[in-house]
Amino acid sequence: MDFRPVFLIVGILLSMLAVSMTIPAAVDAAAGNPNWQGFAVSFGLTLFVGVSFTLTSRAKRIKLSVRQAFVMTTMSWVLLTLFAALPFVFSGLNLSFTDAFFEAMSGITTTGSTVLTGLDTMAPGLLLWRALLQWLGGIGIIVMAIAIFPMLRVGGMQLFRMESSDQSEKALPRAAQIAGAIGGIYLLLTGIWAIAYWGAGMSGFEAITHAMTTIATGGFSTSDQSLGHFDSAAIDAIAVAGMVMGALPFILYLKTAQGNFWILASDSQVRWFLSLVVAAVAMAMAWLWLDNGLEPLRALRYAAFNVVSIITGTGYTTDDYGLWGSYAVPIFFFIMFIGGCAGSTTCGIKIFRFQVLYAAASTQIHHLIQPHGVFIPYYNRRPIPDEVIVSVLSFFFVFGVCFALLTMGLGMMGLDFLTAVSSAATAISNVGPALGPIVGPAGTFQSLPDAAKWLMAAGMLLGRLELFTVLVLFSRAFWRG
Repeated sequence: MDFRPVFLIVGILLSMLAVSMTIPAAVDAAAGNPNWQGFAVSFGLTLFVGVSFTLTSRAKRIKLSVRQAFVMTTMSWVLLTLFAALPFVFSGLNLSFTDAFFEAMSGITTTGSTVLTGLDTMAPGLLLWRALLQWLGGIGIIVMAIAIFPMLRVGGMQLFRMESSDQSEKALPRAAQIAGAIGGIYLLLTGIWAIAYWGAGMSGFEAITHAMTTIATGGFSTSDQSLGHFDSAAIDAIAVAGMVMGALPFILYLKTAQGNFWILASDSQVRWFLSLVVAAVAMAMAWLWLDNGLEPLRALRYAAFNVVSIITGTGYTTDDYGLWGSYAVPIFFFIMFIGGCAGSTTCGIKIFRFQVLYAAASTQIHHLIQPHGVFIPYYNRRPIPDEVIVSVLSFFFVFGVCFALLTMGLGMMGLDFLTAVSSAATAISNVGPALGPIVGPAGTFQSLPDAAKWLMAAGMLLGRLELFTVLVLFSRAFWRG
C-alpha cells in the first residue's frame, strides 16, 4: 500500500489542528492566564509533525483507494486526538495523559463525557479548546459521512453514495465543493445560534462556546451544571432547536438553500426522526406530570430538553433524569442508541438503519403470509439493494457484540452493573453522560480506573467511525490486499 496520500492528508489535518490551537492561546494570553504557554508548546509540536508529514509525502494528486481511505480515516482520528490532548497535558490541571486523551477523544468524537470538574472557574482558553474540538469533530464527521463512508460501504452508508444518483440530483458536482458548501452552512448555523444564546442572556464567550457544541451535538459546557446553570426557558428552547438542527442531514440544508424548499419535509428519515423525538418527549413529559407532580409546562420543558439532548447524543442536561423514577431511566437508556440522521453531526445507530431494518422485516412478514408474492423493501420511495440490507444487518450485529464486550470489559474493572452498561452505551453511541450516581448527569468519569477510560475511548472511536472502518484494520486479509 502506498501510504503517501494517507500521510499527506493526515499532515494537512494536523497542521489545521495546530493553527486552531492559536485561538484559545490568544484568549488565555488576553486574559492573563499562563495556560497560553501550554497551547504554544502544543502548537509547535503539532505543527512540526503535521508539516513533516506533508513535506515528506508530497504527491502530484490525491486519489485514495478504498484500502487507503480505511487507513486514513482511523489514523487521522487517532493522531488528531493524540495531539489534541497536549493542551490538557500542559495545562495547570495536573491531568494524567489518560485523562487528557479521554477528554480529547470525547471532544473530537463529539461524545461529551468528561473527567473535568470546576468548569465554572476554569481558564477560558481550555473551555474554548473543548468547544473547538467538538465543533471541528462535528464538521469532520459530516464531510466523512458525505464523501468517505459511502465509498467504504460500511453499515449501509452506500445508500448515500452520490455516484448512485442521477447527475440532476447531485447538490453539487464534486464532493470537495459539497464539503465547502456544507462548511459554510455549518458556520452560518453556529453564528445564528451564538447570537440567539447571547440575546437570551449568555455572555459573548458562553454564547460562542455553547453554539459550537450545540450545532456539533457535542454537549461540552462552561459549567459543571451544564445548561441547567442558566435556568432559562429561553436558553433551553434555543438549545433544543439547535440540537434538532444538528441532527438533520446537512446535505438537505444545502438542497434547501438551492431552492428545493420541501426536501426536508419530504425526506422519510427526517419524518421518522421527528416522530421518534415527539413520542419520547411525550412519554417523558407524561411521566413527570402524572408521577412526579410537575406542572405540565415545566414537565414539557424538562422532558423536551433532556430527551432531545440524549437522543441526538449531545449530552447537555438541565436536571438529573436518573432521579425521575423507574419509567424514565429505561427511556433514556434506550434512546441513547437511536441517534439522528445520516449526514448529520449526531451519533448512535442512525435513523436510516432502523428504517432499512423495518422495511426488511416487513417484507419478510409479507413473504410468510404470501409465499408466492413479490415484495420489495423501499427506503425513501426507492428499492433497497440486497447488499445494503446485509450491510445494515451486519452493523446491528457488530454493534451489539461491541456493546456487550465493552460492558463486560468495564465490569471486569470493578464497575457496578448500571455504571458498566450505561458507560458502554454512552461510549459506543457517543452520547456523553451515562446513568447512575457515578457517571450520570450529576457525575463525571474521573473516578473510573485508567483502563476503563482507555476502553471507553476505544468505544467512542468505534462508534464515531461506524465500527467497520476501525475493525477492518484488524483483519489479516486487509493487509494482504
